[in-house]
Amino acid sequence: MILIIRNKIDSDSLKTVAEDLKGYIKVVVDIQRKILTAGGEKHVDGESLLLKDGSRQQNLWGGGLDLETNQMDFDSMINLRPSQNTSREILDPKIRQQVESISRSLLEQ
Repeated sequence: MILIIRNKIDSDSLKTVAEDLKGYIKVVVDIQRKILTAGGEKHVDGESLLLKDGSRQQNLWGGGLDLETNQMDFDSMINLRPSQNTSREILDPKIRQQVESISRSLLEQ
């Protein structure tokens, strides 16, 4: 299940979005609007939800949070944009920091 998270997630919703990948949550973060999608098996599905919700492509970045280790990653096919980011990994340290900060503020219990 994929949810759009606009405010701090409650523990029941966190458990729900973590079920898809057994404790690992894929996130797509809108760094401009400071919201994200959590859950699902593919970042592109979360990206699609946010685009329909009014987000702009250049503000969307994919990554994930492992609930067991509390480690973030910044790897997603949606991050691969020749004019903005030449890797699946988010290369810009400022964008990485924004993705992590927004993710942690909305997902951590």
